Amino acid sequence: MDRYQAMATFIRVVDTGSFSAAARQLGVGQPAVSKSIAQLEAHLQVSLLIRSTHGLTPTEAGQNFYERARNAIQEADEAELAAKGARAGLSGRLRVSAATTFARLHIIPELPRFLAEHPQLTVEIILDDRMIDLVAEGVDVSLRMGTLADSTAVARKIATGGRSVLATPTYLTSAGVLRSPADLAQHEAIIYSQLPSVWSFLRDGAAVSVSVSGRLRVSAAEGLRAAVLADMGLTIASDWMFAPELENGAVVRVLEAWSLPSIDLWAVFPAGRMMTAKARQFADFVESVMKAPAPQSCIKEKRVQVS
Repeated sequence: MDRYQAMATFIRVVDTGSFSAAARQLGVGQPAVSKSIAQLEAHLQVSLLIRSTHGLTPTEAGQNFYERARNAIQEADEAELAAKGARAGLSGRLRVSAATTFARLHIIPELPRFLAEHPQLTVEIILDDRMIDLVAEGVDVSLRMGTLADSTAVARKIATGGRSVLATPTYLTSAGVLRSPADLAQHEAIIYSQLPSVWSFLRDGAAVSVSVSGRLRVSAAEGLRAAVLADMGLTIASDWMFAPELENGAVVRVLEAWSLPSIDLWAVFPAGRMMTAKARQFADFVESVMKAPAPQSCIKEKRVQVS
């Protein structure tokens, strides 16, 4: 029995709550996972898991072993990387989750550079605009935007960007000019269902909130982009979401005299795990990408416990 591999397999089973989910993440068959856990229990002469119709949960001994094994493997990985030196690069698999549009526009085009620096590393990116369970999905680091509500996760703020009311020149030509937030009532708003339909503005210390409406509501940022670019209306979005179009003039900002709350980009790490070198270096890489010149970006770094 490869004790190190057996420990890693057991950790994955506890994290996912099932043999089948662990097998999928490890890229092996479920029988191989079951055999590995059985050999580990035989070696330790103790039951590590309680099997029921509701799934798998660790026994008291299993929970103690899980916590120590997890720390031991993470320490071993860090020690190996330190011994090899920074030039050796990262290896193994890195699982990242990110919003689809943000990753497509800002991260994936830059990945060749990161992968060239780490030829032994495999990166798997889960593209989903929704918040996912990082532990259950085996994610090492997640890129999330906005306010974080997960009180158990550890997050690092890596960028702050601007938000604007955006539309195409063609739409504005037909729909008319906006001079104040009150004019939004006369316009067709494209609503992003993951955000409130009340838009708040600030000017000279005065706050104004406007309830917008429109005939189109979309659940993903890609749909929001497509609708705006089809001249269907205006929307409120991060400047990151329309970066290429803002640069080439296909989309323009309106109501620029009125400011909107900025948006934060976070690197979020799974609760209860030590931050791995792979996750930390990927967060550093994303931060370097977001430091590229952008008129509405203000880059910050801060380690926080999310509240």
